[in-house]
Amino acid sequence: TGVLCILVCLAVGISNFFYLFKPLIIIFGVICIVSAFIIIFIEVPLLLRICPTSPVFDGFIRKFETNYMRAAIYGVMSLLQWLSITVRVTSLIAAAVLLMFAAIFYLLAGVKGQAFQGSKMMGGQGVAQMII
Repeated sequence: TGVLCILVCLAVGISNFFYLFKPLIIIFGVICIVSAFIIIFIEVPLLLRICPTSPVFDGFIRKFETNYMRAAIYGVMSLLQWLSITVRVTSLIAAAVLLMFAAIFYLLAGVKGQAFQGSKMMGGQGVAQMII
């Protein structure tokens, strides 16, 4: 769901740039695109190694290694997109719903005590050793 959130947030964020007479919708679209880039760094840990980022940003992203913290960040991003409905109902609702599902899934994983499983395809365990 996290990878799907990246794609949907980018798509609906860009598509909401065309509301020229509703600048608040454009702001919510920008927030959606920023959320997508944050999710990319959360879901693909390899990017923290290969992209030139600041230590402050790296520390911020590393806070979201547990399921509960991931549920929290997805929940906050979902809430921000739900707030866009107060201005006008747009395609940003798709991002809000998908982010909410991702938050619920991470919360359920945390409650069940399941550890996060990173895949090699997404830059998880073992990829850093494969690069070196």
